[in-house]
Amino acid sequence: MKMGLNGACSLILLHCLLTCVTLSSGLFAKSFRRPNIVLILTDDLDIAIGGLSPLTKTKKLIGDAGISFTNAFVASPLCCPSRASILTGKYPHNHHVINNTLEGNCSSRAWQKSEEAHTFPALLRTYGGYQTFFAGKYLNQYGHSEAGGLEHVPPGWNYWVGLEKNSKYYNYTLSVNGKPEEHGADYSKDYLTDVLANRSLDFLQYKSNYQPFFMMVSIPAPHSPWTAAPQYQNSFNTTKAPRDPNFNVHGKDKHWLIRQAKTPMTNSSVQFLDDAFRKRWRTLLSVDDLVEKIVKSLEVRSELDNTYIFFTSDNGYHTGQFSLPLDKRQLYEFDIKVPLMVRGPNIKPNQTSQMLVANVDLGPTMLDIAGYNVNKTQMDGMSFLPVMEGRVNGSSWRTDILVEYEGEGSNVSDPACPLLGPGVSECFPDCVCEDSYNNTYACVRTVAASSNLQYCEFDDNEVFVEVYNVTADPYQLTNIAKSIDQEVLEKMNHRLMMLQSCAGQSCRTPGVYDSRYKFDPRQMFPDHSWPPSSLRQKRK
Repeated sequence: MKMGLNGACSLILLHCLLTCVTLSSGLFAKSFRRPNIVLILTDDLDIAIGGLSPLTKTKKLIGDAGISFTNAFVASPLCCPSRASILTGKYPHNHHVINNTLEGNCSSRAWQKSEEAHTFPALLRTYGGYQTFFAGKYLNQYGHSEAGGLEHVPPGWNYWVGLEKNSKYYNYTLSVNGKPEEHGADYSKDYLTDVLANRSLDFLQYKSNYQPFFMMVSIPAPHSPWTAAPQYQNSFNTTKAPRDPNFNVHGKDKHWLIRQAKTPMTNSSVQFLDDAFRKRWRTLLSVDDLVEKIVKSLEVRSELDNTYIFFTSDNGYHTGQFSLPLDKRQLYEFDIKVPLMVRGPNIKPNQTSQMLVANVDLGPTMLDIAGYNVNKTQMDGMSFLPVMEGRVNGSSWRTDILVEYEGEGSNVSDPACPLLGPGVSECFPDCVCEDSYNNTYACVRTVAASSNLQYCEFDDNEVFVEVYNVTADPYQLTNIAKSIDQEVLEKMNHRLMMLQSCAGQSCRTPGVYDSRYKFDPRQMFPDHSWPPSSLRQKRK
């Protein structure tokens, strides 16, 4: 199945790409030929519950050929806030995208006005002379009539193939450089993963050879509705969701939203999540094909050796952990930890890194690759290019990152679940709800030689605290908030407040387990709602 660009689109593309050959700017380091960059972004792909298992070609062509990060996290475990963090290099409290709705700033006019012109692709194009290509899911509300419709092409893109709204596989509309393109349900013409693969190959064929390029391919898989390509619909027929120690287990020492889940789950819920797990894996087989096609095309064009290829996801996922049937939105490893593999120039093959990286670091890293001075941006993340090139060791790398999420809930009770009252959302037929308005939390995720720790606070009436020693308790079964040393608790509380108020450089200051960290309780922010004393009072 091969779909070429139509004549008009080809001419538009060639015009866009061939008439702006800008090779250098004062903000970019001068070099003869800057590297190309490819970012392949999946949707809801976990790593904690086996999400990479179907991706055998991807692991070989990117992971084995480069570096795999075992401690890669997202700033927020939900599509739109996470994607906004990738594009801007900022934590949600700085880009202000809090959920997947227009009201939550997802692709809103306010987002377009304040952030879009400062995303890393816009900087690559404007200042670096990169030709840029986007294909796939952008932000969940992209194309909404109140956000400019499909005519709106975000700044920074020479060639734009944006999916209207959320993930689909058939029966969708694309914005092709601002013009709607309808797709139906014919596999040979419309299966979105394959359409994105072929549009990417078209770009590689038609682009200018006189400029470096940045290509972002944002794939719907393995997001619902989990529609596999016909040839893969019978794959993994005996596969079930992994029965890890936290599967179908009551989270009795956790936030009330986790405690409300029913254990054991109903048989219908278990069957549903097992079926969803299989379907998710089936959609990933087409992703594996897409990766292979792009890598082979670069190789045939003799461009592979000068191209960085990143493969990652916008958030993780769960299927039955702590008796939650399926979703993301929680603070646990299965939802906040994601795959991250990179190959490229000066990256030795078959590497694994335990260094702590986050999706706010993707933009700074790609700008660094292009020779751009990241300090001239307002980005909160930091470049991990030195890590990939072996120029930094664990003792000098950052020890913590911030994870934050603002819960959603309806202000009226769900008629099917009246006993839960108002404030819940994403409820299953057996009244297990995956989100609530007070499922609002912020976490410090620490990875250091002496500590692998997660510290989280909820913005609710309880000021509920969850703390996990992830080394001793990788499945996060035991909340140690009431038994951990008080000094550690206060230091982590202090660090969390610092990160929640950070911007730019202050987001990269030393963490609690960094030897340069200085703890001064007098630096506590008076306007923060939970000073350390509240934790001490709660524990008495």
